[in-house]
Amino acid sequence: RYCNVSKTKGLGKGFDSLVPVGSSIDIVSTAKHDKIQHIAIKNIKANQAQPRENFDAKELAQLAQSIKEQGILQPIIVSQDEQNMYTIIAGERRWRAAEQVNLKTVPVIVKDVTELQSLEFSILENVQRADLNALELAKSIQRLHIDYQQSYEDIAKRLGKAYTTIVNTMRLLQLPADMQKSLQDGDITEGHARALLSLAKHPLKQKILYKELLKNKLSVRQAEVRAQSLKGNKISKVAAEQVKKTNKTVPLLTKKYGVPVAISGNTKQGRIIIRYSSNDEYKRLIKQLQD
Repeated sequence: RYCNVSKTKGLGKGFDSLVPVGSSIDIVSTAKHDKIQHIAIKNIKANQAQPRENFDAKELAQLAQSIKEQGILQPIIVSQDEQNMYTIIAGERRWRAAEQVNLKTVPVIVKDVTELQSLEFSILENVQRADLNALELAKSIQRLHIDYQQSYEDIAKRLGKAYTTIVNTMRLLQLPADMQKSLQDGDITEGHARALLSLAKHPLKQKILYKELLKNKLSVRQAEVRAQSLKGNKISKVAAEQVKKTNKTVPLLTKKYGVPVAISGNTKQGRIIIRYSSNDEYKRLIKQLQD
């Protein structure tokens, strides 16, 4: 079950007992001393603190097909709450895929962990399997640093990353919300995002590069060269005015529709992109647009 934990304390030995130094997630989650149980899938729920925000539908369907044919080969790691429900610590993809093929029960290993240990275990599992995108990792690091007051040095050590990697990943959160959204959705890569960050002190030029990335599908190298070029160039009055208008319009539309909105192009021609993340949200938007 979850235990209360002071957010000012370090990780202590609890997390090491879950993930011994030098061990992989695969080994830990199927250790011989752990008892594997079969729990009704309806009694298992996702972890709201899950660091991974996006699950690729195609990959999930492939996993579901594999589970349908072979079953779940690796148990899901869960914790039990006072209502006899189980919260996923690691293995949410397997759980989602199992739901798709209507499994009634799934194999699990129940762990007695703190909230901090649960969060770190989830992050570590995703990092080791390269499941987290750069922005998801940045948000997870931010939560460990701010909510639990973990130093970047400690986080780097725990995740097996270089300190500079952790710091540079955190810088991605300095990007404007629309650029973060594009990184999250895979419209731009981490390399593109770093090129945009190089123009952080020049927001108008940063916006121009961002539009060019989306419109012209620049490679990372091309984006880096273009960023260097923009640093040394003055922005035309027309380009600056277009960027200013977009900067004013996007927040208004986002507030109006309650979902992320992006604008590409200029005041004469372009696209307005309205993003939704669920069927209910889609229906609400359609009704709102029709009214």
